[in-house]
Amino acid sequence: MAGGNAIRGSRVGAGPMGEAERGESAPRLRISFWCSNGHETKPSFASDAQVPDTWDCPRCGFPAGTDQDNPPDPPRTEPYKTHLAYVRERRSDADGEAILAEALAKLRGEI
Repeated sequence: MAGGNAIRGSRVGAGPMGEAERGESAPRLRISFWCSNGHETKPSFASDAQVPDTWDCPRCGFPAGTDQDNPPDPPRTEPYKTHLAYVRERRSDADGEAILAEALAKLRGEI
């Protein structure tokens, strides 16, 4: 059946009005930021807004700065540590040997 609503597929407020309907847009500044991989990002800011010192690069995620010749260093990532690595940080080899000897003595029924 061909009958139905005549405005199907359109939304309220849609039309050719454009800027006149929404009002004037705020004046903008486009600032260039560069990351350590050489990627350039140009976000836009309101002309009266405070521009941040760093901006996250959308391509690699590294911090980017406004100085192309001296971008911020990428963050240093710590490698994954196992439980044993954390234990070795807290205890020396002599402490480990003593704890192992005590545990073996307890298992053998000597204590």
